[in-house]
Amino acid sequence: MSYDNLKKLKDKYAIVGVGYTPQGKVSNRSALSFYVEAGINAIKDAGLKKEDIDGLICYRQFGTLLNEPEPTPYLVAQMLGIQPTILSQESYCPRHHFVQAISLLEAGFCNHVLIIYADNGLSGGRTFIEEATHPEPKNDNYLYGEFGFVGDYALAARRAMYEFNTGPDTWKEIAISQRKWAMLNPTATMYQKPLTPEDYLNSDYIVEPFRKLDAALISDGGRACIVTSVERAKDLKNPIVSIMGIGEANPSIDIHQATYITGPTGAKKASEMAFNMANITLNDIDACEIYDCFTYTVEITMQDYGFFKPGEGKDFFKNGYTAPGGKLPVNTSGGLLSEAYFMGLTPITEALMQLMGRCGQRQLGTAVGNKKPEIILCSDNGSVLQTHATIILRRQ
Repeated sequence: MSYDNLKKLKDKYAIVGVGYTPQGKVSNRSALSFYVEAGINAIKDAGLKKEDIDGLICYRQFGTLLNEPEPTPYLVAQMLGIQPTILSQESYCPRHHFVQAISLLEAGFCNHVLIIYADNGLSGGRTFIEEATHPEPKNDNYLYGEFGFVGDYALAARRAMYEFNTGPDTWKEIAISQRKWAMLNPTATMYQKPLTPEDYLNSDYIVEPFRKLDAALISDGGRACIVTSVERAKDLKNPIVSIMGIGEANPSIDIHQATYITGPTGAKKASEMAFNMANITLNDIDACEIYDCFTYTVEITMQDYGFFKPGEGKDFFKNGYTAPGGKLPVNTSGGLLSEAYFMGLTPITEALMQLMGRCGQRQLGTAVGNKKPEIILCSDNGSVLQTHATIILRRQ
């Protein structure tokens, strides 16, 4: 299928503001409070007024914790004091928030679309066990030692060890490189917590082959951003970062039923769509912000994007290739592994901040030993490798 019709959207829309909240373990806060704070901060950061927001899209909302109100988009909008033309929230994990935002803007339904994710999962004790959806009864899966997302991703990773000769020697390089980025990020959960190869190899298994350090953090807090047209962005206060390319794919196949159990991630199709729209190649990418719910997810995503061939991940990630000072920076905030877990908004907002030049000590450029970025490739992955979005951002 040709995606040439998407080229008309290249650099037409921009992300104009970021909303951060306290993150890590933040006790005595509801998920709703983080949604509202992140949204308010994104509106302020963009230099907009709440009355300007006419679209609200929330990432997937998990079951509530701590006997608190359910943060529906209706309630989030009410607490923000906005009356959007369009509001939406995903019931599961499809990752088309930015495709949806661009579509609403292109069709003329909205001028400014606010996208938010928030949770109080750490202080509330969320385990991400019950959230997995499968055709089999959960109790049947429990009998075989399969408990939620960790076990499901472990199935894919274990098969990849056989198919691609990957494993802990590759994954530790990913974990260590991302921790080095977190060491430059004062807001990261793992700031000032160095990680050595010995630390990684001595960490406890959660579900083999994954150790604790292979898995994303569980975080309290929220993250938000706003999408609008580049023309409107010119009147706002932040440097313009445009959406150069975007793509989405949904293999949808449950990992238990997959014939290609190491994936299928959807990354290949989504990235082909995005690169076709942007009319660039991998050689034009200055940095990557990859959805990293597990170390293996970084490897299989970048493999499917074409950065290296199957089985070459071990050589690709070694010697700090993706770390500060490396040739291709990856997950420069520390990512979901070492900064904080805010679904796909962790990588996407970090790319935005890097391209705006607002990342302080970790800012890409001569101070870190990397090139000043102009184009950053982002990924967003949902469920168990069942849905994938690719976004290419450019500094104008």
